[in-house]
Amino acid sequence: MENRKFKVQAINDEILAKLSLKNRYAFLNNNLTPILSQKEFNFLREVERFCLRFEKKNNIIHGPDEDVYDWIPAFGEQGYITRQHSFDMVDVIYENWGLAADLMRYLAIDMFDTQFAMGSGATVLAINPIYDHHEGVPERLEALKDLVTGKSPGAILITEPERGSDAVHMLTTCDEQDDGSFILNGEKIFSTNAPKSKWAVAYATAEKNNGNLMAQFLINTNWDGWHCERVGIPWVPKLYLGKEQFQNLRVPKEYILGPVGKGREHLFEGLVPERIAIAMMSVAECWGAITHAIIYANNRKQFDQEILKFQGVGFLLADLWAKTTNITIGLLKFGEAYDEKVEKFSGKIPKNISQAMVASASQFKYQATALSKEVCYEAANLMGGAGLCDNTLMYDYLNISRIQEIVGGSRQIQQYIMSLALRQLYKMSVS
Repeated sequence: MENRKFKVQAINDEILAKLSLKNRYAFLNNNLTPILSQKEFNFLREVERFCLRFEKKNNIIHGPDEDVYDWIPAFGEQGYITRQHSFDMVDVIYENWGLAADLMRYLAIDMFDTQFAMGSGATVLAINPIYDHHEGVPERLEALKDLVTGKSPGAILITEPERGSDAVHMLTTCDEQDDGSFILNGEKIFSTNAPKSKWAVAYATAEKNNGNLMAQFLINTNWDGWHCERVGIPWVPKLYLGKEQFQNLRVPKEYILGPVGKGREHLFEGLVPERIAIAMMSVAECWGAITHAIIYANNRKQFDQEILKFQGVGFLLADLWAKTTNITIGLLKFGEAYDEKVEKFSGKIPKNISQAMVASASQFKYQATALSKEVCYEAANLMGGAGLCDNTLMYDYLNISRIQEIVGGSRQIQQYIMSLALRQLYKMSVS
């Protein structure tokens, strides 16, 4: 079979053939047709067709020895690294763009390969701050085009070994020089793609533990003073996460995205699209996992009947299917509303509206990542041993779903943000 990873397989050839990418896409599309606009559905199908051709042409089996970073240039050439924006400032113009379009991209690419989808999502986190703060500077535009068109993956460097989810009280320092450049010293960790990236966006502060003096920088990883080691995360063996050290790393003034005092503002303005993107990735994982389980349960027989007919299997799948469908509808609605506001306000959503969306983004991130963990585990469990071996992508879905609650701000951080929002809403509502 074309998607077999090892000679020893737990699933018979007939069922394995039914689990093809083509069939999984068909199941997804039949579910989404009633809720998508024609434009959204057409774009989803466009990305799916590319993935199908790419898998077949390159004989991709999603095995352990394949390097997902080798696929980036081809997807970047087609504009499938991100669709959150149209990048006319670097002569990259998309007809379909915005959060709703990016949800379509995630759904198609995650079902193709979930680890590859997560890597592209990390690149988007580096793209967004450069997009927002390029100010027409040629050096920044060069980096932006490299990332958008797939010439290099990107990384964003926020988390520190001794700070975890506390993104405000950083220990990494930046010292301004007479020529306007900055010298960076410190450490970052768990930065997806960093060991493979040419470009990285990093945060540092002029005074340790003082978030008010934070700054934002674009870094070329070829510069002196950049040192990066790979952090081993067994659940995503194909992704390269880094631990970075800045040792007197000089950042020229052209690469300063946010001066001292602006870094914190820049960091928080990116939280809405970042957390919504993680939610989109998580719901895409739900669809990937549940599609595997549903196709399998309709074909695998036990006691002379398909296991879907047993209430313990069929009812649980129905529950997971309903939850996945409903949160997809919610994310789609949020994305469409966000896109409408971007258009209404000519690309720059007013601060008060953006702040109001922060709580919603945390809600989606919180619930979608929890759902991914539940759906991927239960779907694998329903497939029995076949769901735990890696002749299918279920093995990857089960693993990757375990880290989504941590990335982009842990579950507890999202709960903290939501609790603060409840307090603010109370003050706004009660006289």
